[in-house]
Amino acid sequence: MNHPAADPATAPTDRMVAVLVARGGELPEGWSEAVAEAGGRVVVVGEGAHAAAAGLTTVATEIDAWETPGFAPAAWARAMAPFLAGEDVVILPASPDGRDLAPHLAAACERPLVAGAIAAFIGGARVSRRGGLIIEDLVVNGPFVATLIPGCRAISAGRPSGAASSPAVAVYDVRIDLPVAQDPRTIAILPADPATVDLAEAPRLIAGGGGLGSAEAFDLLGAVGLALGAAMGGTRVVTDLGWLPTTRQIGTTGVAVDPRLYI
Repeated sequence: MNHPAADPATAPTDRMVAVLVARGGELPEGWSEAVAEAGGRVVVVGEGAHAAAAGLTTVATEIDAWETPGFAPAAWARAMAPFLAGEDVVILPASPDGRDLAPHLAAACERPLVAGAIAAFIGGARVSRRGGLIIEDLVVNGPFVATLIPGCRAISAGRPSGAASSPAVAVYDVRIDLPVAQDPRTIAILPADPATVDLAEAPRLIAGGGGLGSAEAFDLLGAVGLALGAAMGGTRVVTDLGWLPTTRQIGTTGVAVDPRLYI
Protein backbone atom coordinates (compact mmCIF):
# COMPACT_ATOMS: atom_id res chain seq x y z
CA MET A 1 0.00 0.00 0.00
CA ASN A 2 1.22 3.50 -0.75
CA HIS A 3 -1.39 5.45 1.21
CA PRO A 4 -1.43 6.66 4.83
CA ALA A 5 -3.45 4.72 7.40
CA ALA A 6 -5.49 6.67 9.91
CA ASP A 7 -4.58 6.30 13.58
CA PRO A 8 -7.85 6.02 15.57
CA ALA A 9 -6.11 7.28 18.70
CA THR A 10 -5.04 10.58 17.12
CA ALA A 11 -7.70 11.12 14.42
CA PRO A 12 -9.97 14.16 14.95
CA THR A 13 -13.53 13.56 16.09
CA ASP A 14 -16.81 14.41 14.37
CA ARG A 15 -15.53 13.39 10.95
CA MET A 16 -17.77 12.38 8.06
CA VAL A 17 -16.70 11.22 4.61
CA ALA A 18 -18.47 10.10 1.43
CA VAL A 19 -17.18 7.03 -0.42
CA LEU A 20 -18.06 7.01 -4.13
CA VAL A 21 -17.48 4.11 -6.54
CA ALA A 22 -16.28 5.22 -9.98
CA ARG A 23 -16.78 3.20 -13.16
CA GLY A 24 -15.04 4.38 -16.29
CA GLY A 25 -14.46 7.78 -14.73
CA GLU A 26 -18.18 8.27 -14.03
CA LEU A 27 -19.61 9.04 -10.58
CA PRO A 28 -22.54 6.98 -9.24
CA GLU A 29 -26.16 7.99 -8.92
CA GLY A 30 -26.70 10.08 -5.79
CA TRP A 31 -23.08 11.23 -5.50
CA SER A 32 -23.89 14.91 -4.99
CA GLU A 33 -26.15 14.28 -2.00
CA ALA A 34 -23.58 11.99 -0.36
CA VAL A 35 -20.85 14.62 -0.82
CA ALA A 36 -23.06 17.36 0.62
CA GLU A 37 -24.05 15.19 3.59
CA ALA A 38 -20.37 14.52 4.36
CA GLY A 39 -19.53 18.22 4.30
CA GLY A 40 -17.46 17.97 1.13
CA ARG A 41 -14.99 15.25 2.20
CA VAL A 42 -14.78 12.49 -0.42
CA VAL A 43 -12.99 9.24 -1.22
CA VAL A 44 -13.43 8.06 -4.83
CA VAL A 45 -12.47 4.45 -5.53
CA GLY A 46 -12.51 2.40 -8.71
CA GLU A 47 -11.54 2.50 -12.35
CA GLY A 48 -11.26 6.11 -13.48
CA ALA A 49 -11.30 7.42 -9.90
CA HIS A 50 -8.84 10.21 -10.78
CA ALA A 51 -10.98 11.42 -13.70
CA ALA A 52 -14.13 11.21 -11.57
CA ALA A 53 -12.45 13.17 -8.76
CA ALA A 54 -11.72 16.00 -11.22
CA GLY A 55 -15.46 16.57 -11.50
CA LEU A 56 -15.75 17.11 -7.74
CA THR A 57 -13.46 20.11 -7.38
CA THR A 58 -16.36 22.60 -7.41
CA VAL A 59 -18.30 20.88 -4.61
CA ALA A 60 -15.74 19.04 -2.46
CA THR A 61 -13.36 20.35 0.20
CA GLU A 62 -11.05 17.31 0.42
CA ILE A 63 -10.69 14.51 -2.15
CA ASP A 64 -8.83 11.18 -2.06
CA ALA A 65 -8.82 9.20 -5.32
CA TRP A 66 -8.06 5.47 -5.19
CA GLU A 67 -7.34 4.37 -8.75
CA THR A 68 -7.86 0.60 -9.00
CA PRO A 69 -9.28 -1.56 -11.81
CA GLY A 70 -12.50 -3.56 -11.83
CA PHE A 71 -15.00 -3.82 -9.00
CA ALA A 72 -13.95 -5.76 -5.90
CA PRO A 73 -16.02 -4.59 -2.90
CA ALA A 74 -14.72 -7.18 -0.42
CA ALA A 75 -11.07 -6.55 -1.29
CA TRP A 76 -11.56 -2.77 -1.38
CA ALA A 77 -13.24 -2.79 2.02
CA ARG A 78 -10.36 -4.63 3.70
CA ALA A 79 -7.84 -2.28 2.08
CA MET A 80 -9.80 0.88 2.98
CA ALA A 81 -10.69 -0.06 6.56
CA PRO A 82 -7.46 1.35 8.14
CA PHE A 83 -7.80 4.54 6.07
CA LEU A 84 -11.41 5.06 7.28
CA ALA A 85 -10.77 4.10 10.91
CA GLY A 86 -10.81 7.72 12.11
CA GLU A 87 -14.13 8.59 10.43
CA ASP A 88 -17.23 8.78 12.61
CA VAL A 89 -19.64 8.35 9.69
CA VAL A 90 -18.92 6.83 6.27
CA ILE A 91 -21.63 7.63 3.71
CA LEU A 92 -22.21 5.89 0.39
CA PRO A 93 -24.97 6.57 -2.14
CA ALA A 94 -27.54 3.79 -2.20
CA SER A 95 -26.64 3.14 -5.83
CA PRO A 96 -26.11 -0.48 -6.95
CA ASP A 97 -22.34 -0.28 -6.33
CA GLY A 98 -22.82 1.66 -3.11
CA ARG A 99 -25.19 -0.98 -1.75
CA ASP A 100 -22.64 -3.67 -2.64
CA LEU A 101 -19.66 -1.93 -1.05
CA ALA A 102 -21.36 -0.56 2.10
CA PRO A 103 -21.90 -3.87 3.97
CA HIS A 104 -18.35 -4.97 3.19
CA LEU A 105 -17.01 -1.67 4.56
CA ALA A 106 -19.18 -1.99 7.67
CA ALA A 107 -17.89 -5.51 8.32
CA ALA A 108 -14.24 -4.62 7.64
CA CYS A 109 -14.46 -1.53 9.90
CA GLU A 110 -16.41 -3.51 12.54
CA ARG A 111 -19.24 -1.00 12.76
CA PRO A 112 -23.00 -1.11 12.09
CA LEU A 113 -24.59 -0.39 8.72
CA VAL A 114 -27.60 1.94 8.45
CA ALA A 115 -29.27 1.29 5.10
CA GLY A 116 -31.81 3.49 3.37
CA ALA A 117 -30.98 6.78 5.10
CA ILE A 118 -32.38 10.13 3.99
CA ALA A 119 -30.03 11.99 6.35
CA ALA A 120 -26.92 11.01 8.31
CA PHE A 121 -25.20 12.86 11.12
CA ILE A 122 -22.86 12.26 14.04
CA GLY A 123 -24.69 9.92 16.42
CA GLY A 124 -27.42 8.66 14.13
CA ALA A 125 -29.45 8.82 10.95
CA ARG A 126 -32.95 9.41 9.63
CA VAL A 127 -34.15 6.43 7.62
CA SER A 128 -37.00 5.68 5.25
CA ARG A 129 -38.94 2.44 5.67
CA ARG A 130 -41.87 0.75 3.90
CA GLY A 131 -41.40 2.70 0.71
CA GLY A 132 -41.31 6.06 2.47
CA LEU A 133 -44.46 5.50 4.54
CA ILE A 134 -42.43 5.54 7.76
CA ILE A 135 -39.56 7.89 8.64
CA GLU A 136 -37.54 6.94 11.72
CA ASP A 137 -34.70 8.63 13.61
CA LEU A 138 -32.08 6.11 14.69
CA VAL A 139 -29.50 6.71 17.43
CA VAL A 140 -26.15 5.04 16.77
CA ASN A 141 -23.65 4.93 19.60
CA GLY A 142 -20.31 5.11 17.87
CA PRO A 143 -19.04 5.14 14.28
CA PHE A 144 -21.21 3.66 11.53
CA VAL A 145 -21.61 3.25 7.76
CA ALA A 146 -24.74 4.55 6.01
CA THR A 147 -26.24 4.37 2.54
CA LEU A 148 -28.06 7.52 1.42
CA ILE A 149 -31.11 7.17 -0.86
CA PRO A 150 -30.52 9.12 -4.11
CA GLY A 151 -33.03 11.88 -4.80
CA CYS A 152 -34.15 12.07 -1.17
CA ARG A 153 -33.57 15.79 -0.74
CA ALA A 154 -32.48 18.99 -2.43
CA ILE A 155 -28.87 20.09 -1.94
CA SER A 156 -26.73 23.14 -2.44
CA ALA A 157 -24.82 23.06 -5.72
CA GLY A 158 -21.70 24.73 -4.31
CA ARG A 159 -18.89 24.00 -1.92
CA PRO A 160 -19.69 24.43 1.80
CA SER A 161 -19.30 28.01 3.05
CA GLY A 162 -15.86 28.82 4.40
CA ALA A 163 -14.19 26.07 2.33
CA ALA A 164 -10.96 26.68 0.44
CA SER A 165 -11.31 27.63 -3.22
CA SER A 166 -9.22 24.63 -4.32
CA PRO A 167 -9.71 21.35 -2.44
CA ALA A 168 -6.78 19.14 -1.53
CA VAL A 169 -6.66 16.17 -3.91
CA ALA A 170 -4.58 13.09 -3.09
CA VAL A 171 -4.35 10.39 -5.78
CA TYR A 172 -3.40 6.81 -4.92
CA ASP A 173 -2.76 4.03 -7.42
CA VAL A 174 -3.83 1.17 -5.18
CA ARG A 175 -2.73 -2.43 -5.64
CA ILE A 176 -4.90 -4.71 -3.53
CA ASP A 177 -3.13 -8.02 -2.96
CA LEU A 178 -6.04 -10.00 -1.55
CA PRO A 179 -7.53 -13.32 -2.77
CA VAL A 180 -9.60 -12.81 -5.90
CA ALA A 181 -12.04 -15.47 -4.66
CA GLN A 182 -13.45 -12.98 -2.13
CA ASP A 183 -15.25 -11.12 -4.90
CA PRO A 184 -17.44 -12.25 -7.79
CA ARG A 185 -15.96 -12.11 -11.27
CA THR A 186 -17.79 -9.97 -13.82
CA ILE A 187 -18.56 -11.96 -16.98
CA ALA A 188 -20.66 -9.34 -18.76
CA ILE A 189 -22.63 -6.18 -18.02
CA LEU A 190 -26.06 -6.15 -19.65
CA PRO A 191 -28.16 -3.00 -20.06
CA ALA A 192 -31.22 -2.84 -17.82
CA ASP A 193 -34.61 -3.61 -19.38
CA PRO A 194 -36.60 -0.33 -19.23
CA ALA A 195 -39.81 -2.31 -18.70
CA THR A 196 -38.61 -3.91 -15.46
CA VAL A 197 -35.76 -1.76 -14.12
CA ASP A 198 -36.16 -0.35 -10.60
CA LEU A 199 -37.39 3.22 -11.02
CA ALA A 200 -34.85 4.47 -8.47
CA GLU A 201 -32.07 3.28 -10.80
CA ALA A 202 -33.59 4.20 -14.17
CA PRO A 203 -31.52 6.79 -16.11
CA ARG A 204 -34.57 7.68 -18.25
CA LEU A 205 -38.18 7.99 -17.11
CA ILE A 206 -41.52 8.74 -18.74
CA ALA A 207 -44.47 9.20 -16.40
CA GLY A 208 -48.10 10.22 -16.37
CA GLY A 209 -50.97 11.08 -14.04
CA GLY A 210 -54.71 10.66 -13.82
CA GLY A 211 -55.21 13.19 -16.60
CA LEU A 212 -54.34 10.54 -19.18
CA GLY A 213 -57.76 9.07 -18.46
CA SER A 214 -57.43 5.31 -18.90
CA ALA A 215 -55.29 2.21 -18.57
CA GLU A 216 -55.19 2.04 -22.38
CA ALA A 217 -53.49 5.46 -22.46
CA PHE A 218 -50.80 4.10 -20.16
CA ASP A 219 -50.29 1.13 -22.47
CA LEU A 220 -49.56 3.66 -25.22
CA LEU A 221 -47.30 5.66 -22.88
CA GLY A 222 -45.40 2.48 -22.10
CA ALA A 223 -44.83 1.84 -25.80
CA VAL A 224 -43.47 5.37 -26.20
CA GLY A 225 -41.21 4.79 -23.21
CA LEU A 226 -39.79 1.57 -24.67
CA ALA A 227 -39.10 3.35 -27.96
CA LEU A 228 -37.12 5.97 -26.00
CA GLY A 229 -35.41 3.43 -23.75
CA ALA A 230 -37.23 4.93 -20.76
CA ALA A 231 -38.88 3.23 -17.79
CA MET A 232 -42.51 4.10 -17.12
CA GLY A 233 -43.97 5.43 -13.90
CA GLY A 234 -47.05 7.18 -12.61
CA THR A 235 -48.63 9.08 -9.76
CA ARG A 236 -50.40 7.64 -6.75
CA VAL A 237 -53.77 8.33 -8.38
CA VAL A 238 -52.76 6.09 -11.26
CA THR A 239 -51.64 3.19 -9.08
CA ASP A 240 -54.73 3.52 -6.86
CA LEU A 241 -56.87 3.16 -9.99
CA GLY A 242 -54.95 0.01 -10.94
CA TRP A 243 -53.63 1.40 -14.21
CA LEU A 244 -50.06 0.71 -13.08
CA PRO A 245 -48.63 -1.57 -10.37
CA THR A 246 -47.62 0.12 -7.11
CA THR A 247 -43.95 -0.60 -7.90
CA ARG A 248 -44.27 2.00 -10.69
CA GLN A 249 -45.44 4.79 -8.35
CA ILE A 250 -43.24 7.89 -8.18
CA GLY A 251 -43.35 10.37 -5.32
CA THR A 252 -43.33 10.77 -1.56
CA THR A 253 -45.28 7.57 -0.94
CA GLY A 254 -43.69 5.80 -3.90
CA VAL A 255 -40.17 5.69 -5.27
CA ALA A 256 -37.65 8.55 -5.06
CA VAL A 257 -36.12 8.96 -8.51
CA ASP A 258 -33.09 10.77 -9.92
CA PRO A 259 -33.01 10.18 -13.71
CA ARG A 260 -30.92 11.99 -16.30
CA LEU A 261 -34.03 12.38 -18.50
CA TYR A 262 -37.56 12.74 -17.06
CA ILE A 263 -40.60 13.29 -19.27
